[in-house]
Amino acid sequence: MAGCADAVLILVFAAIGRDAHQRGEIVTGVLATAWPFLAGAALAWLALRLWRAPLAIWPAGVAVWLGTVAVGMALRAVTGQTVVLPFVIVALIVLGVFLLGYRLVAAAVRRLSARRTKA
Repeated sequence: MAGCADAVLILVFAAIGRDAHQRGEIVTGVLATAWPFLAGAALAWLALRLWRAPLAIWPAGVAVWLGTVAVGMALRAVTGQTVVLPFVIVALIVLGVFLLGYRLVAAAVRRLSARRTKA
């Protein structure tokens, strides 16, 4: 489930970016923008076997966030897509908020639930 959430949030990131720059080709364009980041996330999931604790902020959340951005930018550079510092910064911030954010919410819900069951 967390892997699907990561993929959906990466697609949302790509869709927001394409919309902000008023680019056409909605579905194919979003996929063309997102695939390097999706590949980065998949690589992080496989390399670190994140399915063992997918909602953990550390290491799963941080690994998928940084892996998504690092591999995504590397693949964009290799395939001739734009990689400029402002885009890297925006990707780090937005994907950090997305990929770590829902994990933080899940951790808070788990803590609240655990406190209620103890009370």
